[in-house]
Amino acid sequence: MYEQLLRNQIIPRIREIAGNNYDDTWFQQDGAAAHYGRDVRAYLDTQFPHRWIGRRGEIEWPARSPDLTPLDYFLWGYLKSKVYATQPQNLDELRNRIMQEAALIDRVIIRNAVSHFYNRIAFCQEAQGLQFEHLR
Repeated sequence: MYEQLLRNQIIPRIREIAGNNYDDTWFQQDGAAAHYGRDVRAYLDTQFPHRWIGRRGEIEWPARSPDLTPLDYFLWGYLKSKVYATQPQNLDELRNRIMQEAALIDRVIIRNAVSHFYNRIAFCQEAQGLQFEHLR
């Protein structure tokens, strides 16, 4: 299922966004079970040869490191604050709000979140790979 998501939606969208820079684009994913199946890793090897970070990849995803992913240090909290501004009444409303709020995220907000990645790498190095939220 995850491999199909990569093939049909994620990688085509990355190619579209990256354009001529695709061959310089890196792919990063965490160590979730769906992310390190043999077929997924083989597919990523063809799409991002020597340019993907993940569990059992050429460059291993560092264990217990959510501080380094924009999804973890920004997106999930941001969406939660928007979606739960008022309590959803049912599961359908929750799903709809998630989709609506995700679609409304401005590119500038995304760029800002991603630009903080480099600062977070420096904090991680300063903390010698340990938790660094207290250093910010």
